[in-house]
Amino acid sequence: MSQFFYIHPENPQGRLINQAVEILKKGGVIVYPTDSGYALGCGIGEKQAMDRIVAIRKLPENHNFTLMCSDLSELSHYALVTNQSYRLMKNNVPAPYTFILPATKELPRRLLTKRKTIGIRVPNNEIALSLLKALGEPILSCSLILGNDEIPQSDPEAIRDVLEHQVDLIIHGGYLGQQPTTVVDLTLDAPEILRVGAGDITPFG
Repeated sequence: MSQFFYIHPENPQGRLINQAVEILKKGGVIVYPTDSGYALGCGIGEKQAMDRIVAIRKLPENHNFTLMCSDLSELSHYALVTNQSYRLMKNNVPAPYTFILPATKELPRRLLTKRKTIGIRVPNNEIALSLLKALGEPILSCSLILGNDEIPQSDPEAIRDVLEHQVDLIIHGGYLGQQPTTVVDLTLDAPEILRVGAGDITPFG
């Protein structure tokens, strides 16, 4: 049975954040809040935890996972980014955007799409950012979408009813909006909007 933490959405309790980070470091799978609903997350190098997420979501092979980051300071370790793309991202995070970038050779092959790209996110959510800063590296993530739903889960109590025996921790960080992120492809000469979601598309037009 999973642990269930009530964490304040604006002033996250450091003790609980550190406990959540220890669960991630030990190969656990967590449910945590973002600025676009709840997400499933695990350590970037934890293959078994990633496989558990794939099973929970019933994901197809080569599903596009996202690296949730606290800021852009480690971006060059995971993605190839031009100066223009970096400035564009820096001016528009944290926010509900997923940026698609060419991946570096540092990333495990199992995380790469057929195009050898990776999604990068800096979420505008205090709990998520506190987790990421305490962990000191990105969290491998995907939106928590269950069954035939098309939008992320927003009710942590309902998530608990379904997943309490399948994950190691569920963080209750409030009842969230359900609109997915806006996805911006930065692998081309000009930004391309692949999905219109919660983020304003004006900066990329």
